[in-house]
Amino acid sequence: MSPRQRQHILDNLETVYREAYERAKKAGDERRMLDLDAAYQREQLLLEVLLDIRDSLTGTKHTPAKPATGGNPMAAIDTIRNLTRLR
Repeated sequence: MSPRQRQHILDNLETVYREAYERAKKAGDERRMLDLDAAYQREQLLLEVLLDIRDSLTGTKHTPAKPATGGNPMAAIDTIRNLTRLR
C-alpha cells in the first residue's frame, strides 16, 4: 500500500480547520478564530516535518507545494502576538 499523497494530507488538514474556523466565525467567536488560526499553522508545520521524515525514510521525492493562498507571515506573527495578549 503506497502512502497517501502529501498534498492530499495537507488539504485534509486545511479542510478540517477551515470548517471549524467558519463555525467559529458564524458564532462570532473571535478568540476561537484566533486559536484555530494559530493551531492550524502549528499543525501544518508539524505535519510537514513528519511528511518530510516519512519521505526521507521511504526514499520518496516530492515537489514542494505552492504556498497557501492568503499566507502572510506578518499576519501570522500578529495573530500569535494577539493570542499571547489574550492569555
